Amino acid sequence: MNVALGTLPAEPDQQNEDFAATAPGAAVLLDGAGVAGAETGCVHGIAWFSSTLGGLLLGNIAQDRARPLADCLADAIRGVRSLHEDTCDLTYRASPTSTVVAVRVGGGALEYLVLGDSTLLLAGQDGKTTALTDDRLDQVGKQLRAPVDRLPTGTPEHAAALAQYRDDLTGLRNRPGGFWIAGPEPRAAEHALTGKVPLESLASVTLLSDGATRLVDRFGLADWTDVLDVLASAGPDELIRRVREAENGDPDGQRWPRGKARDDATVLHWVPSS
Repeated sequence: MNVALGTLPAEPDQQNEDFAATAPGAAVLLDGAGVAGAETGCVHGIAWFSSTLGGLLLGNIAQDRARPLADCLADAIRGVRSLHEDTCDLTYRASPTSTVVAVRVGGGALEYLVLGDSTLLLAGQDGKTTALTDDRLDQVGKQLRAPVDRLPTGTPEHAAALAQYRDDLTGLRNRPGGFWIAGPEPRAAEHALTGKVPLESLASVTLLSDGATRLVDRFGLADWTDVLDVLASAGPDELIRRVREAENGDPDGQRWPRGKARDDATVLHWVPSS
């Protein structure tokens, strides 16, 4: 199991709310989220939530390899809930949440789970590339974010429109017709995208937070083949460096409208053993 991991917070003086880790034959990546400018109702914070959930989930999927990943995630969510429901308001609208990507090897296959807008990138031995992303958040968001994208990133007007957008979006969280994400509610795990792929068909497996996929899905400066070429030749840190270079060249979001000028970026690149 050959793994390379790179991660960088949005700003040097901020906590990184992404989390990624591996165990033999298993890996997870989570991207923590809240509502910008709002209290979370949690005394621990978003980084604590994503790292605690990620650690419990990795332990679950590594220890009980016969159990479906969705069941392991539901148990991990219950576990995190039990750790802070007595001290934190888990009904609060801005209670911490997280995307989840999890993979596990067993029975000659790679089992996967994707919940939220992080990405699982599968490179086939045949040269084909498949990007698996839960795009329900994006689909719902497109209907709401037009006023945000018309304003320069970082301005007070943009901040106000973004706050309204996120408030509206939060009302659709973990509801039918909206989108699903890991938070206080274990049943969100039932709505994750899951499946299996023959392990022998894979050349590499890559887990990416949405801050690391911007070159492709936000900026249009690369495709997934380009991403894999960078990872194979220079590793995750170089991919993240290129994302930062593009972000820094458009600090006001004039070329690429976006909620955050820079975002936490994490890449876990796994080349299965031959």
